[in-house]
Amino acid sequence: MSIDEAREAVEQYIARLGYPNLEVAEVMEFEHNFYAIVRETDTGIGAMELLIDKRTGAVGPEMGPNMMWNGKYGMHGRGRGWMMGGGAAITNTISPEEALRIAQRWLDAYRPGVTVEEHADPFYGYYTIHTMRDGRIEGMLSVNGTTGQVWYHTWHGEFIRMVEEEHTD
Repeated sequence: MSIDEAREAVEQYIARLGYPNLEVAEVMEFEHNFYAIVRETDTGIGAMELLIDKRTGAVGPEMGPNMMWNGKYGMHGRGRGWMMGGGAAITNTISPEEALRIAQRWLDAYRPGVTVEEHADPFYGYYTIHTMRDGRIEGMLSVNGTTGQVWYHTWHGEFIRMVEEEHTD
């Protein structure tokens, strides 16, 4: 499966969910899977993170923060959440800059030599941040937007490439 086919699979998945205001923000290829960020077209805020099976093309929600911390579209999302109702935060009380500082402190302690990219992707209740080694993406982690808890994404394997779309208002 190519990265373009993975993107197409995500677009079909979004269409089946019935949310007219969602678009693919980025698709990344890793050793074990493809990964996609889906964002709201009207706000630019991340709606969900998805994994795409490289062999079958099956698309599904990424485990971890996407399911547990996503206050709008995750399993604890309110209103039109795509899994079930609950009580996760929708508003991030930690700023993107503070999330980057928290993430870098965590990396310094647990993954020395790894740094954060200079951008935190906002979601409802958390941020996801690319992690870098020697100026190249090596993975990602998420920071809870209220508590500052860090969740490193260990399931992707080695980073291969990324296709990113610009947000237009």
